[in-house]
Amino acid sequence: MSKTEILEEITKLTPAERAEIRHKLDELDQDTLTPEEWELIDNRIAEQDSNPESAIPWDAFKARLDQKFGR
Repeated sequence: MSKTEILEEITKLTPAERAEIRHKLDELDQDTLTPEEWELIDNRIAEQDSNPESAIPWDAFKARLDQKFGR
């Protein structure tokens, strides 16, 4: 099945079926990190675990992201 055919068929699916496909695509995309990126994530988690008071609330972090990237 071609990409064009897949895109045409997606429109025929129910919202639940599309959600299932989104979930599967997310699972597949999670494996795109390099070993170095996974190591960086693991190190940052370990740093946070050893110094939890350094965290900022999600809303503050999101505001900083929005400001930096203009969203």
